[in-house]
Amino acid sequence: MGPIVLTQLATGLGVLAGAALVKSVMDQKTMAGPFPRCPSCNGTGRVSCLCSRWSDGDTGCRTCSGSGRMACSSCGGTGTGRPLPAQLSVRTPNRPS
Repeated sequence: MGPIVLTQLATGLGVLAGAALVKSVMDQKTMAGPFPRCPSCNGTGRVSCLCSRWSDGDTGCRTCSGSGRMACSSCGGTGTGRPLPAQLSVRTPNRPS
């Protein structure tokens, strides 16, 4: 093998090793910060589009632009399960005396 082939082989192996390292880091920590992953999309922000769920093999609609994946409706495409702030008011019932 010539030096060009060895260089290309080393470059390819370096790219594969880098991709494996990035994938392992991404699996351990999300980019979501302190918020947990969205349970509906598992943190990706994308879910299967309705056109691919109920079609006969073809995919593509305006929502997914032909990709078969649309933004998650639970997290809005962010991939994080952010808690919604809610204020509850509890009143004690009026009891006649």
